Amino acid sequence: MSIQTVGIIGAGRMGMPIIGHLKRAGFEVLVSERDAGRRADIEARGGQWAELATLAARSQAILICVGYDSEVRELLGGAGGLFETAQPGAIIAVLSTIQPKTMEEFAAQGEPRGIHVIDSTICRGGRAADDGTLLSFVAGDAAVVERITPVLRAYSSDVVHSGKVGTAQVSKAANNLILWACLVASHEGLALAQRYGVDIEVLRAALLTSSATNGALDVWGQQSMAWAQDDMDIVAGMARDCGISLPQTVLVQDICRELKPRRYELDKYGV
Repeated sequence: MSIQTVGIIGAGRMGMPIIGHLKRAGFEVLVSERDAGRRADIEARGGQWAELATLAARSQAILICVGYDSEVRELLGGAGGLFETAQPGAIIAVLSTIQPKTMEEFAAQGEPRGIHVIDSTICRGGRAADDGTLLSFVAGDAAVVERITPVLRAYSSDVVHSGKVGTAQVSKAANNLILWACLVASHEGLALAQRYGVDIEVLRAALLTSSATNGALDVWGQQSMAWAQDDMDIVAGMARDCGISLPQTVLVQDICRELKPRRYELDKYGV
């Protein structure tokens, strides 16, 4: 059965533009959001304001766009949660950044209820969300992934099936590890060049055509790093769980903590 009604839980920086993309793609879009002050914006984008129980009962696919493990756990398994109220056969896609083992737990809890819980993480940031050019990693049974893919393509220019449930979380973690390292390296390279009087914008444009090119350099000055600390803690937990040492990531994490309040201020870097 094709998906016609999509529920979105959480209309924040990423969820809000997704509403509009889904509506333009022809889906009926129901939205549950704690902040009533966002209702006008939701409705302006074509979303229908809905209580959680109504959204769950009517949606064939539900996108969870809230914070982290505890919030997702409450939505799924709490009193009146989605495990109790979603229709059989519904697909619940977790866009939130959480631990892979938590995703596996959720999927196992949903299975006897006939509810498919998968992870579908998103990369490329707020501007890509606005433009509908996100990268979506989606993890789960191939038939379930195939069924929800038209929904994901409404707001993603690229959709990649990463494997079993939980692997979309791991794929986004790999993306973030590399992004953070590039963000620090870009700061250090440009800060050094600035000290020697090099025109930074001329240099940056040149580097984007060279072997130093990277995503952080391409969107220089645009990343808020609002996600950094919580996401880094999740990645550290992943590393502990599988017993791998990530020494560069530990160093980058420490640098990013200091970098966040003065990002892109090259004259202050390394001082």
